[in-house]
Amino acid sequence: MPLLNKVRTAVSGGSGGDTATHSLSRLRFALTLFFALDGFLFAGWVVRIPAVKQQTGASAGDLGLALLGVSAGAVITMTLTGRLCRRHGSHAVTVATAVLLSLSVALPALTRSPLALGLVLLVFGAAYGGINVAMNSAAVDLVTALRRPVMPSFHAAFSLGGMIGAGLGGLLAGGLSPTAHLLGLTVVGLALTAVAGPVLLRHPSPAPPESLAPVRDKERVTSGGARRTVLVFGVIALCTAYGEGALADWGALHLEQDLDAHPGVAAAGYSVFALTMTAGRLSGTALLERLGQTRTLVLGGATASVGMLLGALAPSVWATLLGFAITGLGLANIFPVAVARAGAVAGPGGVATASTLGYGGMLLGPPSIGFLADWFSLPVALTTVAALAAGAAAMGYWARNAGAPRAN
Repeated sequence: MPLLNKVRTAVSGGSGGDTATHSLSRLRFALTLFFALDGFLFAGWVVRIPAVKQQTGASAGDLGLALLGVSAGAVITMTLTGRLCRRHGSHAVTVATAVLLSLSVALPALTRSPLALGLVLLVFGAAYGGINVAMNSAAVDLVTALRRPVMPSFHAAFSLGGMIGAGLGGLLAGGLSPTAHLLGLTVVGLALTAVAGPVLLRHPSPAPPESLAPVRDKERVTSGGARRTVLVFGVIALCTAYGEGALADWGALHLEQDLDAHPGVAAAGYSVFALTMTAGRLSGTALLERLGQTRTLVLGGATASVGMLLGALAPSVWATLLGFAITGLGLANIFPVAVARAGAVAGPGGVATASTLGYGGMLLGPPSIGFLADWFSLPVALTTVAALAAGAAAMGYWARNAGAPRAN
């Protein structure tokens, strides 16, 4: 594997460093495109949920059950993707799941019943869960090889893709059918995969130098205290990702159904949220350097809690949009910090556990909101996002002394 030797030579400052640096830069760019594509396709689907709900004649509870298909498919795939990455490499799995995600995003618009919608969302969820695990596995390898904390930039790309996808969806919602829109997303997804995929397939995942390899004892996570700490940070990630998933799937419906917003304005709700989340992640490194990890967790959770209370309970469209924007700023860096703290305690095993719990929260949030909306109301259901964000802040403060970063 010539690239791996070049990576080691480049880190040590020997010959071949320029070639290795160029290869890693191309890998970073290609991987960034996949993160952006993931957010773009997911947001393109969620802004058309109100139209698909009407098309299938689903109630709020029916829609919640159908959305559970996304969760079920993703959870099943997440438990298998790690093995696939070890056998075939995270790059190949990333490309394969990107193709599946691009194809499956068009399926919901072709359904005419809640049952059919749930079945196709099972496929969509499987692709979504798979690509998220594969991409993050590839990103962890690349970040370690680069010896730079660039992980927030990948998550910023996801948020930026979501913002663009939601914004474009808002513009198209009034004049383009869901079928034409989602089929267009399939074409875009396959085209970008054709551009970025060969870069990943030509190069194996870069292996870190021996001096940067994680400690084996921490990889095994033999300590019960370490396992508990990893679970705490995993739950923090889950609490905040729950909010992201809930806003993605229910934010537009809340604006349109409860506040009588125009479909285009309603679709802008997730776009505003994604915009502020992107801005927060792009400035995340500076924020962490100024405040530290614990203060970033606590302040972020408290900010998101206040913002979501405003977004869920405000009587006007513009106040709700402001609440969504504040929520995006608050949630922006909690997930990356939680995953990093889990990794500080348990190495890659901790990162995998926290990431899986986090994405589980993103996928389980929407159906939970649907059930609560049927029992109470959608605004009341959305206040659970605020409650969990506050809980994440409390847990972040409680675990302030756990997971201090390891020295290089």
